[in-house]
Amino acid sequence: MEKLRYLNLDKTDAFKKLRDSRGPAHLKDLLNPQRVESYSVPAGAGLTFNYAARPIDDGVLASLAELSAEQQLAGKYRALVSGAVMNTGENRMVLHHLVRGRLGADVTADGKNLRDFYEGERKRVSEFAAKVHDGAVKGSTGKKLDTVVQIGIGGSDLGPRALYLALKNYARAGGMEKMRARFISNVDPDDARAVLSSIDLERTLFILVSKSGTTQETLTNRDFVIQAMKEAGIPGLDPGRHVVAVTSETSPLAKSGDSLDAFYIDDNIGGRYSATSPVGGVVLSLAFGGGQFEEILQGAHEADRLALESDPRKNPSMMDALIGVYERNVLGIPCSAILPYSQALERFPAHLQQLDMESNGKRVNRFGEPLGYPSGPVIFGEPGTNGQHSFYQLLHQGTDTVTLQFIGFRSPQDPADLLTDGSTSQTKLNANLAAQIAAFALGKHDDAGNKDFPGNRPSSLIYGGKLTPRTLGALLAHFENKVMFQGFLWNLNSFDQEGVQLGKVLTKQVLSGEKIDPVLGKYAGFLGISR
Repeated sequence: MEKLRYLNLDKTDAFKKLRDSRGPAHLKDLLNPQRVESYSVPAGAGLTFNYAARPIDDGVLASLAELSAEQQLAGKYRALVSGAVMNTGENRMVLHHLVRGRLGADVTADGKNLRDFYEGERKRVSEFAAKVHDGAVKGSTGKKLDTVVQIGIGGSDLGPRALYLALKNYARAGGMEKMRARFISNVDPDDARAVLSSIDLERTLFILVSKSGTTQETLTNRDFVIQAMKEAGIPGLDPGRHVVAVTSETSPLAKSGDSLDAFYIDDNIGGRYSATSPVGGVVLSLAFGGGQFEEILQGAHEADRLALESDPRKNPSMMDALIGVYERNVLGIPCSAILPYSQALERFPAHLQQLDMESNGKRVNRFGEPLGYPSGPVIFGEPGTNGQHSFYQLLHQGTDTVTLQFIGFRSPQDPADLLTDGSTSQTKLNANLAAQIAAFALGKHDDAGNKDFPGNRPSSLIYGGKLTPRTLGALLAHFENKVMFQGFLWNLNSFDQEGVQLGKVLTKQVLSGEKIDPVLGKYAGFLGISR
């Protein structure tokens, strides 16, 4: 295996060349049908990544390929999937790819083959889901379980929730929906109460998700649910027979004995990368069946294999990452919007917001040294066409340029559609998507300033035939791998999240009654917390 070196972006020759270059022309002078056709790369599971409307030309692409080689992107990815310690802050491997399939050498820890471990957990999840579906596992009062509620926060909520919502209508239209799912994440009691008021406790299975087994919000919501079950006054209702845990083998939840079963993850899979582990696998297998979850994994593995390609023109996530770094660090674009033209992906931007901003929102490199350049952008988004009637005004005519990442599909998940005014709803949706890409890139001159569109607003498009479990898996992996490659380019540790810790520490101080900073005490007083 090649010897890897870790350089800050601004120490590379290729970046200096990019920074000193004149840059490409306006998109209206670059775009033509031939470019739109050729600036594309297959992204797995029938998806295509098109980057024709990004602000690059062949000269920039050549320099980006040099940057990829200089930063050894493909080599670092190969090292990661083969078990190198890439999470330097926590001295851990990074193995979320391994739950989807083997890409490199066998990975072992404490004498255990981790691929075998992950496959074993996946099999246990599938077998458990099947027992619930056929009634072999029932609620404590003997009723068949028809609802599953996931209790978790951050990566234990956003990814699984986004994937569930993405496939809910697909499964329903195809007769594959096994159970309905709900999610409790916020420690706000109104969140838990709203879910509990909409379910039948006798027919509900709760999934408690916390790798450490100590997450404050999750344990508080667990206690909230258990108390509600005790207060329901239902004879024979036993909370312990309505709960399963997803946690590490060493956590308190694994040892408590207060649940039907426990499914395991380990410290080598970070929360925001855990949707294809049992963190997402249990709820998705219960909701849709183990076969549909396997399809998600297969699509993700297909995209993961494409990410091994060293040539960026054949590697969609690497190309996406390289162009994104060029836009951020050469063109100075501070934000990126995720814009799925699919209502099923309504929570996908929220998941990608955590994935990207928690991974690459860092001000020091992997060695703890301050960076001399910007790192991860601000990520936000909303499904189209809703966003068009919300924040697109700023995207089109605001003073800041925002990179736009569109997602679209030729067909809806449910074949039922309405033909009005000569076109279907799906056709209208996709007409809006195509129009927005062109409007952002090409603009429109008008002597009235408020009607003038400057254009040159960059965008990419990931598109496919239909949003299915397999295409969803590939879409998820594309963005995970893009974030990973950008972390390599910026020389970051994309796999720790120390930025979330200080607030947790101060919260515990407030709740424990410790002596705290007077400023913190004043704000606590405003919110009704007496000291």
